[in-house]
Amino acid sequence: MGSLAHDLYCDEIITRTDALRDVLRGADLGATVPTCPDWTLRDLAGHVGGAHRWVGEIVRTRAAEAVRPEDVPHVRPGGDDPAVLDAWLAEGAAGTVEALRAAGEDLKVWSWAWEHSTGFWARRMAHETIVHQADAALTVRAGYEVAPELAADTIDEWLEIVSFVQAAGNEKAARLTGPGRSIHLHATDAPDAEWLIELGEDGFAWRRAHGKASVALRGPLTDLMLVFNRRLPADSDRVEVLGDAELLDFWLEHTTFG
Repeated sequence: MGSLAHDLYCDEIITRTDALRDVLRGADLGATVPTCPDWTLRDLAGHVGGAHRWVGEIVRTRAAEAVRPEDVPHVRPGGDDPAVLDAWLAEGAAGTVEALRAAGEDLKVWSWAWEHSTGFWARRMAHETIVHQADAALTVRAGYEVAPELAADTIDEWLEIVSFVQAAGNEKAARLTGPGRSIHLHATDAPDAEWLIELGEDGFAWRRAHGKASVALRGPLTDLMLVFNRRLPADSDRVEVLGDAELLDFWLEHTTFG
């Protein structure tokens, strides 16, 4: 489970899904998503809504083993009509949040990760929706902002995921090593929103801390989160990179998992 309240994660799934729906209304659903170039906006919506319904099925059925997406009712929208897609997104998010709230955060269920609980899935779906709403907003050049505690927790969760897949033997993440190399993230608009990532012989360690590092990424917290999730380029004028920029690029290149 994350550091924030279960109900807050549930609220954010709805809030971010509604924001995604707002972006999609009137947009060209065939437009390519620059941050996910294999997807159109319609594909992006289908991914988010399908993920919600898949997790909802895991929670509702108290699944002890993996659930095949194709076995989930209505896991895909029924047609290309934008109004149908909009309603499908809203219903999927609402149904999943209803199941998560009813279950609470401590119920044991299957997950692919280090924690097997409904609390894990509430957090995962909140951040999944936060990041993919950013994809849609960036596609249509709409405004985008995340509450500081959620943006910070998105970074925390991503570091936990990278650490997990490295320990599980992922080939790309396995290369995130190297004694004496470190990365510092420093939010300029939120107190105590700093991270220190230190690469070692066998992997990396991270903590919330201020410290001198090989490279520092500085900027508003939302923009740090977007860069760290590869939604905003590290050379954007919205952030500042100090030190070994190649190390930051190396980290970003090796923290993409499909």
